[in-house]
Amino acid sequence: MTIRMLKYELKKVFLKTGSRIAMALLLILMGITCFFAMDVSYVDGEGNSQRGPAAVAQLRAAQKAWSGYLDEEKIRKVIAENLRIRNTPEALSQNIKEMNIAYGWQQGIEGIRDLLNCSYAEGFREHDYYRADSLTEDAASDFYINRTRLLREWLEDEAEDQFSEAEKAYLIRQYENLETPFYYDYMAGWQQLFEFSPTIIMLTMLILGYLVAGIFSNEFTWKCEAVFFSSVYGRNKAVVSKIKAGFWIVTGIYFMSFLFYSGIVLLHLGTDGWNLPVQASWTSWKCFYNITNLQKYFLIGMGGYVGCLFISFLSMLISAKTKSTVTAVMVPVILIFMPSFIANIDSPAANKIIGLLPDQLLQIKMALGFFNLYSIGGRVIGEVSVIMILYGVLTAALVPVLYQVYRRL
Repeated sequence: MTIRMLKYELKKVFLKTGSRIAMALLLILMGITCFFAMDVSYVDGEGNSQRGPAAVAQLRAAQKAWSGYLDEEKIRKVIAENLRIRNTPEALSQNIKEMNIAYGWQQGIEGIRDLLNCSYAEGFREHDYYRADSLTEDAASDFYINRTRLLREWLEDEAEDQFSEAEKAYLIRQYENLETPFYYDYMAGWQQLFEFSPTIIMLTMLILGYLVAGIFSNEFTWKCEAVFFSSVYGRNKAVVSKIKAGFWIVTGIYFMSFLFYSGIVLLHLGTDGWNLPVQASWTSWKCFYNITNLQKYFLIGMGGYVGCLFISFLSMLISAKTKSTVTAVMVPVILIFMPSFIANIDSPAANKIIGLLPDQLLQIKMALGFFNLYSIGGRVIGEVSVIMILYGVLTAALVPVLYQVYRRL
């Protein structure tokens, strides 16, 4: 009986024309996002930009030639190679074609060159794309030292009042605990996957919000709530079936979208670099979470899932309480886009509040780069750990509340 009721609830959702249009729209948007995520170019020896599988293979080969432990010797070689390229007639030319040829020679070391720009920056929050061009080989020994040095200087100056002494000590300890020298390798697949992951997850959440919004309000919209609640199982098993339907819709569609996106991007660009520390990419050079690319992938995936579950169940609760599908549909939109309007408030307190909003779960990729810390029981914890636990508990708590609210209508 329970399984039949669950199937009935799922049919009510997916047989609607609006739901079919929503699913078709999701597929189209996923396809567009995958297209941009897979768009990796390679500049050949003649200065022509290429795309497609052949370009990916050439870029991988160029960067694989420089793979290995990023120790002082390797950094010296990269600095020397970068200076050699930058001083060639092609690089010094004002002709675009000649400049492209020089850039093509640089592609093998481009990722390491970006790390040099981060390590030898003038300040913790500064980035100069051409900083590596002014380095000498003698600077190689300071590569990892600079990372912690710049953090210390930032904490003692610009961010002096943003963190407690315990939080400052925690950040410095996390930086010092990064195992160095770390291994470097081609990892375009993970970089592109992470770059567009918030887009895929938020698009999926918006579609899910539409699909689940009517599960608890349809009977009132159709004016058949009297029949529903007067039936034998109307106030118990039928309500449970609605909750299960919402859970399976979110679970099925979320993982279908996320795994489809992951599979397409990684099949095209490769999974090389899965075991590298996230700090091996310049976009995560400052990250204080000492995790690998694969661990970051799982955090993004599970964070998005918890976020989608919480927002969907909250939407269903609003639907049950207000008996309005339209009101419930607005919940995901508000929770996803409203924080962006208050994010301009530049204060440590505001940043900590924003860091606890549910939309952060949908963009763990960016949350990993924020320095939002929370002291709980005398222990300093990063934002990502806090919101994963917090919304996991809140999602579980919403289930009995949703059950009790709807069965008592």
